[in-house]
Amino acid sequence: MKHLKSVFFMLVIAALLLAACGGGEEATQAPGAGGEEGSNKTVTFIFTQEFDNLNPLYTNQWFTAITYQLWSCYAWTYDDQNAPVPNLVTELPTTENGGISEDGRTLTFTLRDDIVWSDGEPITADDFVFTYEMTMDPNNTVASQSPYDEMESVVASDPHTVVVTFKEPFAPWAATLWKGILPKHVLQPVFEADGNLNSAEYNRAPAVGCGPFNFAEWEAGSFARFVANDNYWLGRPKLDEIFIRFVPDDASQIAALQSGEGDLGTFIAYSDIPALEEAGVQMFTVFSGYNEGLYLNLGEKGHPALKDQGVRQAIAYAIDRESLVTDLLLGRTGVAATYWDNTPFVDPSVAPYPYDPAKANELLDAAGWADSNGDGTRDKDGVELVLKYGTTTREIRKEIQAVFQQQLLEVGIGTELINAENFFDGYAEGGPAATGSLDIYEYSTTANFPDPHTSEWFCDQIPSDESPDGGNWQAVCDTALEALFTTESSQVDAAAREATFHEISKLVFDQAYWIGIYWDPDIWAINSRLTNVKLSGATPFYNIMEWDLAE
Repeated sequence: MKHLKSVFFMLVIAALLLAACGGGEEATQAPGAGGEEGSNKTVTFIFTQEFDNLNPLYTNQWFTAITYQLWSCYAWTYDDQNAPVPNLVTELPTTENGGISEDGRTLTFTLRDDIVWSDGEPITADDFVFTYEMTMDPNNTVASQSPYDEMESVVASDPHTVVVTFKEPFAPWAATLWKGILPKHVLQPVFEADGNLNSAEYNRAPAVGCGPFNFAEWEAGSFARFVANDNYWLGRPKLDEIFIRFVPDDASQIAALQSGEGDLGTFIAYSDIPALEEAGVQMFTVFSGYNEGLYLNLGEKGHPALKDQGVRQAIAYAIDRESLVTDLLLGRTGVAATYWDNTPFVDPSVAPYPYDPAKANELLDAAGWADSNGDGTRDKDGVELVLKYGTTTREIRKEIQAVFQQQLLEVGIGTELINAENFFDGYAEGGPAATGSLDIYEYSTTANFPDPHTSEWFCDQIPSDESPDGGNWQAVCDTALEALFTTESSQVDAAAREATFHEISKLVFDQAYWIGIYWDPDIWAINSRLTNVKLSGATPFYNIMEWDLAE
């Protein structure tokens, strides 16, 4: 079987190369043949999801966004310790260096004087202003205007200085600004001719970029290629080509990595790690703000029991997360206590709820829920304590559901397990979580990592017919919590903001609005022939120009 798989993948590669032959002189090069004459420094990334749109204005897709460190550029990236690293700018603005005004509303960014686009044109402040204007222009149907819609103005005071003024102090700016700058000299003529960038050729074939690699081609359904940028201002990267192969599922990715036909993959299931390690594949665990947990629906459609803090805490005490991490996740991660675990923003006194069924029973008794009819589940005022527990179709989540179902039943809480293909659909699309059709939602998410800010808990973010775009699917409306989030979002002083988040994390934990299950870091599989690899949770490929192949 291993031999047949190897033959299959060789045939796939051959087919891809034949399909590429119509793409011009550059497209005829096979993986490994790009770059300088006589070199063979090509690596193959395996992606389980294909790009949707390469223009940063038109996508929030993760697999697309991580390629921006290849061919596009951020004003700054984050290193493997999630500390900011200036890229297009000389330094990040602070109050100490005069880059942030006293009222916290105005930020001044000074650009390097040696930065150029891949076609040799200088990158200037006008490109930043243009990026802002294109994001905010109503004729461009962009994926999101955040955080640019928080701005009052963006001005190029000279070719190397960008001045941003927010309507109000906006603390999360460092994690949200200038992710993918647009080349004005390339796209302004398109905008002037068409009135928008919605159908620009650049969206699928960005001929000009500013990263260590240049876009070469994208064959829909098959692959994409990026080749070394000889005009990169920091010098030519050590690799000649990044070949990205799109595969349909996790099994295809694992097979390619085991056979050595793939050099990099991600979102690896814990159950696949031992086989990859046995094949000599290096595993990297990178925290990126994701923690798997249970969101409890406090909305009108949610089960009435969940409005009781004691019942919510009982659910936390009733589930054995330590054993789950040991048994299902092979002991390779930890139990999550809060939404912000593995960051400085968690109250240090907070620890995960222990597995304590006796405590769970005590809390449920005190809340008035008892099994009065002997059917095995508690009830109150004629309402059975049976909760609709939903998540995606991912196998590990199905396994967790089965474990928790049994443990919750032991304390008299029944569950109806639901797995939805459209779990992440929004309110307007009828998603089961967004519409409040479930009582418990299991998933992991993050908003602006490494910044802790999220609007997910604001009262006005509860989706409805009038406001379907809200992200507060759990329908928590706690005025004290919202006041804390409002405070932190404008706190320029880092220490004060961290202290506010300690209050936030403690409040969410004590109220059991969110019950952590396990840390859900990014797990990367890297071929051992790749050297100098470092990975960031915020901008994974921040040092891609240093990656190399072993001799």
